[in-house]
Amino acid sequence: MDEKKKKRGNSWTHRIIVGVLVIIIIISCVGMLKEYLDGKKTEDKYESLASMVQTTEETTTQPETKETEPETEETTAYVSPIDFEALREINPDTVGWIKIPDTNVDYPIVWKEGDNDTYLHTDFEGNSSQAGAIYLDMDSTPDFSGRNNILYGHHMKNGTMFKDVVKYKDKEYFEAHPYFEIYTPERTIHLKAVSAYYDKAQPIVRKTRFKTRESYNAFVQEMLAPCSYAQIPDVDIDSLFILVTCSYEVDDARTFLFAVEVDEDGNVIVSEDPQGGFLESPSTESTSAETAAESTAN
Repeated sequence: MDEKKKKRGNSWTHRIIVGVLVIIIIISCVGMLKEYLDGKKTEDKYESLASMVQTTEETTTQPETKETEPETEETTAYVSPIDFEALREINPDTVGWIKIPDTNVDYPIVWKEGDNDTYLHTDFEGNSSQAGAIYLDMDSTPDFSGRNNILYGHHMKNGTMFKDVVKYKDKEYFEAHPYFEIYTPERTIHLKAVSAYYDKAQPIVRKTRFKTRESYNAFVQEMLAPCSYAQIPDVDIDSLFILVTCSYEVDDARTFLFAVEVDEDGNVIVSEDPQGGFLESPSTESTSAETAAESTAN
């Protein structure tokens, strides 16, 4: 009798374990299906948005005048290939559009003053979404004229958002796909990838204000150097662009893709005013040095 009870008890234990495992499998499958459907919905939504707002290739138009004038920078107007008016009707936070050839990266860019959290889990249309949106750091300049322009996007399993950015950690891919663009209402920013690697998330990456040209150049050097195949510019640049997404090599890892502005021929654009736009102007530095020298002499 005891043996029968023991067998019956083992049978119930076995059934309970199997039942729990079945429930776990069902819950996991439901979660995976939901994640897939959410990802597909996000993908379809952004593809539809891209089709709606991408008009033609960028052009410059010359205003009508009574007399024919030679075409110059002053007499031509930029026409973006992106319909920013339509985008801003959907989301006033729109500041640009990023497109990386041969990848899924083809998205609007948003920026919210003083807020780096909203678009982590809110899509371009303002809906709750695991994929969020591609957004510019709150401390970066919304017209992309700042020293450090940091863009964030999730690493989605379905290949959307910034997942393709991790491909640049492969040297061959990096060298074969160096160029991409950011479009704004005012201009097209032609970019060239110059470094890519993974590292832990570090606050210094978000630095946007620099005292001097020397401190900025040192920052650029520090940011690009960890990549063994980095193409560090040997000229003074005005802006660095950083694309950031999650990475999984170590805890709290990020993949960083660094780029600099180039002309239409792929040449790095050299700063026209290497000493301008810093917290300490050359005259301030000179005055401070002279004051320190006089104090030392006295």
